[in-house]
Amino acid sequence: MTVLLVAEKPSAARNMAKALGGTMAGTFQGTHYEIVALRGHLYEYVEPHEQVAPHLSDKYKSWDLANLPWNPADLNWKRKPSAQSGVAEILQTLAGKARTASEVVVATDVDPSGEGGLLFAEPMLELGITPTKLTRMYFTDEAEASIQNAFLNRREIVGGLENFDEYKKALARSKFDWLTQQFTRVATVTAAQRAVLRQGRLKSAMLLLVGVQLKAHNEYVKKPFFENRFRDEHGVMYTNPDEPNFPNQESVAQTYAPSAVVVDVRGDKRVAPPRLLDLAALSSRLSAKGVKADQVLAIYQRMYEDQVVSYPRTEDKTITTEQFQDLLPLVDQIAALVDVDPALLTQRLPRRTHVKDEGAHGANRPGPNVPGSLDAIGQKYGDTGTLIYEELARSFLAMFAGDYVYESQQGHLEDWPTFIGSATVPKALGWKQVFADDTTDEPDDTETPNKDGLGTHAEPFVFEGKNKRPEHPTMKWLMKQLEKRDVGTGATRTSTYAEVTREPSDKNKWPLMTETRGKVTLTNYGDMGYRLLPGTRIGDLSLTERIYSEMRAVAAGNRSVEQVIAVVADWVTEDIQTMQANAATMRAELGLTEIQQKEKHEGTWAAQGGRLVSFNREWSGHRFTDQECQTLLDGHEITFTAISDKKKTAGAADPTFTARGSLAELNYKGKPWVGFKPEFSSDLPPDAWCQHTFTETEKETLLTGGTVSATDFVSQKGKPFSTTVRFGNEGGQRKIIPDFGATPRRTQRKGRRA
Repeated sequence: MTVLLVAEKPSAARNMAKALGGTMAGTFQGTHYEIVALRGHLYEYVEPHEQVAPHLSDKYKSWDLANLPWNPADLNWKRKPSAQSGVAEILQTLAGKARTASEVVVATDVDPSGEGGLLFAEPMLELGITPTKLTRMYFTDEAEASIQNAFLNRREIVGGLENFDEYKKALARSKFDWLTQQFTRVATVTAAQRAVLRQGRLKSAMLLLVGVQLKAHNEYVKKPFFENRFRDEHGVMYTNPDEPNFPNQESVAQTYAPSAVVVDVRGDKRVAPPRLLDLAALSSRLSAKGVKADQVLAIYQRMYEDQVVSYPRTEDKTITTEQFQDLLPLVDQIAALVDVDPALLTQRLPRRTHVKDEGAHGANRPGPNVPGSLDAIGQKYGDTGTLIYEELARSFLAMFAGDYVYESQQGHLEDWPTFIGSATVPKALGWKQVFADDTTDEPDDTETPNKDGLGTHAEPFVFEGKNKRPEHPTMKWLMKQLEKRDVGTGATRTSTYAEVTREPSDKNKWPLMTETRGKVTLTNYGDMGYRLLPGTRIGDLSLTERIYSEMRAVAAGNRSVEQVIAVVADWVTEDIQTMQANAATMRAELGLTEIQQKEKHEGTWAAQGGRLVSFNREWSGHRFTDQECQTLLDGHEITFTAISDKKKTAGAADPTFTARGSLAELNYKGKPWVGFKPEFSSDLPPDAWCQHTFTETEKETLLTGGTVSATDFVSQKGKPFSTTVRFGNEGGQRKIIPDFGATPRRTQRKGRRA
């Protein structure tokens, strides 16, 4: 009787083994166990055209808006193994052990999105494994005590995987997001600019937020104003919220006289250390130092694999008591490494704001393996690794330092009591000596932190101010906006941001944003994508909130996955109309010309068993008639007069030629498509060869097997030459065959004297 634990990743499996006895297979309190590890998502959905019946394949492959929206009922939701290395071996191991185990345990991460349930269910369902008994381990972290407790208190999943709440919740999100790729097709086609404009739930939110902020920043118009204020000998300013302001200084009536200051309130206030960094906050801080998000992701992953830092893709904002106790003995060692005075770390008990027994991996923090020096980190992980460790370590150490304490003072003017002033007097810097927090907003011009506080006497003056310019969007600003709206996790925001700001390449031909030392700007493609979004469903910033609400309803059994994803079709239909209108405005504003899409004809291809196909309606200057389209679909050849671009370029008096062909499966750069295939192995001689136009007599001669000589042939390099040619078979085709060894002579018909 063996209980099989299925962990989410190798590091989690190692921690479980350590907690249960030190090996991947053993006995813990009388129960024999084995542990296997997944490696993230082992399966992924196949392409849209592979999700449907053969006769619908071309419809789902096509980007023609007439073929949208997709009908979820058409989809079989087929998956294929992930392309990452080692997947086949993982699946083989899982299948072999899960089929013989008396109990299979879902031991993947427990998180609000249910992703751990989906990671487990995908391979189990695709491999066709139905466990004799299926249970779930619920653990708050990977500490030994948590794992042991979760193992001893496994909960049975009644009704199989299809009724597993975590799986259903994540499946709804997974299918919904897969269907949103339709919006990329809508944006790309409506923009009509020969560029793929990627629109997804998170990408669209980023584009919209950055676009709106950039517009506000760039269109800012300075509006100065002037008003009466007072300033005391300590520099504290006193303002009256009802005091009128004027567009110029001359209009301000200076009717006030100096006045004594009356202190109304004086008291100490405390500020606890900021919360621990998540991956988005960490990457935002480093972006201002010129470190790209994809660098942070790559280096952090390497450091995590060496246990120098904690698990990267966590959603947690706090750590558990167990995690706190694990790192407590290392605090002084970590402090020495990043040059923090241990004497500042006076709070060695768990803070309720930072330590809570909830979550799974815990917030991002240093790992159990503390390097010997920053130089050692730099040598192994580069400068980015050093910056990552310093930021994480100082953020973590800040919670061991004292609170920031200041005295808050408020007062008014004795003679002009409506004028109010305030000041903050630092008394104990506390954690601010450990970690430079950049999450607080800048104080306005009436909040004056100083060591002296309020003064005793204030003088009137005319204050010159201006409307505040909206800040230029930065990664830090964008991450805060997304977090405020609960769009994505810190790790997801960071990975998506890294994707949309990546440098142009063969794999990233149409980047959406650029970043320079943290400042974010839209590329031309990003600007087009942003201008398509106003009023759309995919651009609605409340979309994520709705999806999470629907996911919770699915987990509770109040909604089905089918009900959740059914709305996408209507949204696509709405967004086609909205984006078409937005696209017209976009092209007008940006001075772009609409690039016409090639006209398509759609129908059932009899030669392919009634398969629904779409093909270009024009070929070489000829537009197929309705009857010609039907003949092609019926599997027959057609003959028509086409126009030769080569002849037109050469200035031929008659650039037309007779074309013959049929519908066929074609291939361009590895991508299959359906189109007209000409039959060049014609039974008739061509009208011309090497810029020599054959006369009707010459064509008759060639057709009957004779030879034609001429002195006005022109090579591809533009050089004239003379030769004799015949029309015959070569390489499986009937074509013009020159005889360069022959002496050019008059046209000679076979069997006759010239």
